[in-house]
Amino acid sequence: MSKEVNFETLRTVLNSLLKKAFLENNISLLQNQYDRNKSVEIDQKAALDQVFRDTLLEILEDNYDVELLQKYINFCIETCRLNMTTATMPVVLLGDIFDALTLDKSEEMFTFVEQGVHIWKEDLFFSACKNNLLRMCNDLLRRLSRSQNTVFCGRILLFLAKFFPFSERSGLNIVSEFNLDNLTEFGSDSSSNADFYMEVDYMDSTEKAVKIDYNLYCKFWALQDFFRNPNQCYNKVQWKTFASHATNVLMAFSSSKLDEIQSKNVDVGGNAMETSNEEETHYFAKYLTNQKLLELQLSDSNFRRYVLVQFLILFQYLNSSVKFKSEMYELKPDQIEWINQKVDMVYDLLSETPPDGKGFAKCIKHILAREEYWNSWKNDGCQEFKKPAATLVDNIDNDSVTDNKKRNLSKNKKDSNKLLGDLVKDAATSNKFIMGNQELSKLWNLYPDNLEACKAKERDFLPALESYFAEAIEQIDPGSMIEEKYKKVNDPNFGWRALRLLAHRSPHFFTHSNNPINKLPEYLEIMIRKIAKDRPDRNTQETLETDNAMENEVDDELLKGTEGDEQNGETEDQSQRETEKPKHTPLTPEIMEIAAQAIGPNWTKIAQKLDYRADDIEFFKTEYKTDALRCRNILEIWVEDDLDASVENFIYMLEGLGLFEAAEALQNLNV
Repeated sequence: MSKEVNFETLRTVLNSLLKKAFLENNISLLQNQYDRNKSVEIDQKAALDQVFRDTLLEILEDNYDVELLQKYINFCIETCRLNMTTATMPVVLLGDIFDALTLDKSEEMFTFVEQGVHIWKEDLFFSACKNNLLRMCNDLLRRLSRSQNTVFCGRILLFLAKFFPFSERSGLNIVSEFNLDNLTEFGSDSSSNADFYMEVDYMDSTEKAVKIDYNLYCKFWALQDFFRNPNQCYNKVQWKTFASHATNVLMAFSSSKLDEIQSKNVDVGGNAMETSNEEETHYFAKYLTNQKLLELQLSDSNFRRYVLVQFLILFQYLNSSVKFKSEMYELKPDQIEWINQKVDMVYDLLSETPPDGKGFAKCIKHILAREEYWNSWKNDGCQEFKKPAATLVDNIDNDSVTDNKKRNLSKNKKDSNKLLGDLVKDAATSNKFIMGNQELSKLWNLYPDNLEACKAKERDFLPALESYFAEAIEQIDPGSMIEEKYKKVNDPNFGWRALRLLAHRSPHFFTHSNNPINKLPEYLEIMIRKIAKDRPDRNTQETLETDNAMENEVDDELLKGTEGDEQNGETEDQSQRETEKPKHTPLTPEIMEIAAQAIGPNWTKIAQKLDYRADDIEFFKTEYKTDALRCRNILEIWVEDDLDASVENFIYMLEGLGLFEAAEALQNLNV
């Protein structure tokens, strides 16, 4: 070749030679020419890369034969292994091919990419091509419809899962984000608020149509917003909405059982279909949300399973500890108890849903148990998985085993003759410690990180509040007839441990209150009553009201102070002021009802004063029909969460808001 060769002339020569070598499947023709041009200063790799892309365009102009294109990519892979082209060239050519092919042809061509996953994972291609392959797959996913090309989308995602290492952080969602763009829209026309009935042709003549009203329809599809963003459930108002909707939907599932025949005669879209010998399975990425289809959808076993599994996934997330979950996202004991009850209910519904409900429920339980391992692995920082070190061959004869034992004994003798400094140095290289005693060294080196060992769950010796205070809760019941001096609250050791436990486990410990605390036993009695009210085994409203009354009596006693020992030194005016201290009257249901009627449409001012947001106020408007019900519900929540909620404080709040008529009504009632 002439010494005055340039890029274009080299490109022309390689172009004709590449076509000939490809048609004859003889890569040596191209390799010989490549070797002869090594003395040329022009970058041959860049020239040959461009020639491969030019030839591909000519092939695509003639036909779209997938087999021919696959052979062409294989030919390019061989040139990469001979260091004639850059390692990224095969994936670049694949990207050009997918840009030119239709979706049907692209699906056929993608089979070649799937089958060649072992090629892309080779050291030559992996580091160079991983970003190009990811970009190519994302470009394909943008062209595809998630609802119409569901299988192809799944194949692409499975390929990426096989190609990238298990610990590849780009595909792990480290910070546990949710796809908040996945919105589910459903009808909200006021004209559709009427109840309706649907007669389905697969029903027996003796069966009655199931009543599906607009309220159930809205609650059912509104749950998808909580499945989309589970963190909403940690909001107090949103939790009540979710709990109410979930209870209604699960009760609807429980009241409408499915049998084997009925589940086979309905497809997942909610349309009646004829049975055939060949059972066909249908898959929909998203369901239609038309109100008239809901009854048919509820009669389909696959649809039920999808919804019930969504509940289980949500419940598991709410109960699990996620590293990047905010500290304020924590469930209360009553919420955890409610979730545990609903989990059992969902598994029962899955077991009753044909076909093979028990087997499906068992499989789902196993999958969710495996999910806990995945969550723990992510919390630990997604440590990379490595194959264990190679072990000795099992089939070793006894003579060789004896020889190995002898070698180990001689090695131990040599170690015993080493200096202490050498032993410490050898141990430090392997991140171990020499404690001067064999047993101490063994114990110290059981765990590589002693600080993490101290944080382990098995070293958490704090008891649960309910178990520690169980005996004290029984003693505060007047029916137990325990003398005051024998109660646990009067034991100093019990009180000291109780304060430490409350500081770690009880939300009531750090609540703000202006009431003076005089004696430790009296304070512990108040705390124990609050813990007792949170226990799930509180059965009757009468017991709760008794506790409230007793707690108010204790509060009144606390307000009197413990200055009885110093009364001799008090003046007459001081004792008079002490007796004139105002008592805090609790907001009973009757008082809240009167206040709600007096406040009326001004309930929004109360809500804003108690720091409710606009969306919370909108929830009260939609959930309750009258202003009185809305106001009363807000007051009930205030009394439940705030220890300072009393008639006196409420009157002061009303006067500050300018609601003098309501305040006067409460004052007259209080008098």
